[in-house]
Amino acid sequence: MAPLVLVITSLEDVTADWVIETLNEREVPVARVDVADIGPDLSFSARIGAGAPVWGGRLRTASREVELGEVAAVYYRRPTPYITRFAYLPPQARDFAAAEARHGLGGVLNHLHGVRYVNHPLAVTAADFKPAQLQRAARLGLAVPETLITNDAEAAAKFTAEYGPVIYKTFRGLPQDEDGHAGAIWTQRIDPATLDDSLAVTVHLFQAEVPKTSDVRVTVVGQHVFAQQISSPDGALDWRRGDWKALEHTPIAVPAIIQAALHEYLTAFGLAFGCFDFALTGPGDSREDWVFIECNPNGQWAWLPDADAIAEAFADILTPERGRA
Repeated sequence: MAPLVLVITSLEDVTADWVIETLNEREVPVARVDVADIGPDLSFSARIGAGAPVWGGRLRTASREVELGEVAAVYYRRPTPYITRFAYLPPQARDFAAAEARHGLGGVLNHLHGVRYVNHPLAVTAADFKPAQLQRAARLGLAVPETLITNDAEAAAKFTAEYGPVIYKTFRGLPQDEDGHAGAIWTQRIDPATLDDSLAVTVHLFQAEVPKTSDVRVTVVGQHVFAQQISSPDGALDWRRGDWKALEHTPIAVPAIIQAALHEYLTAFGLAFGCFDFALTGPGDSREDWVFIECNPNGQWAWLPDADAIAEAFADILTPERGRA
């Protein structure tokens, strides 16, 4: 059998659809698996032992069977959390079953020998912490906003007085509520008068507001770099808050010194891909115009105008020996 690409993600993942379609056009064997299907819709068996020092076995879905030894690359996107599969169980049994599945099935799939991961889930986890992102970017010479992470109201007040206007942003997205409804807390300006002892409850991220002219999303896939300047008609502080269809996208050249830093950034975290967000404070010709905001190591990109080219770049790095054949 020809080497195949294993795509680990949920059925609803539109971004993965683009890559799968591109791989299909290149006649590359692809298998799509959502690990939360474990049960009647996903059976699994793997062995290791004397004479077989690496994991071998198979996955069987409702539509196909995959030999682990045939997997050449894994595109790890956004599978459904294991705990969702066992939501019908009492809490203790639910947590036990989810942990066993994650450590068993996940433990094997995350350690397939000689397989290229885009990106490896452990690398994504390490690169997903904003404090790590900001420190790595700063050490690579990228401009970063003055930043304070704290649960101390006095420290927040002093920071606001020194660097105001100051914005607040979350570390993670807002979890779903008990009814399954999702929400969002957008980046917002801070009124110093609202800073009080309630900050002690948890940790907050404060940054000096960047006097930006626009935002830039840079998608790096292997050696490929795609950049779109994003302008919001209403000049929103957080462009994600409004109507995405009203956003204006313009291709922009990324200075070579910035590109080099982004490749070094990905290498440092063991990533093959990342979605970088920058605030642009000038025309973009010099490094000083580019202020690093964050990098999503498993970000969305299907909404961008150059999604077709990005999908081709993913196919390139998932099948390096075949390229665009």
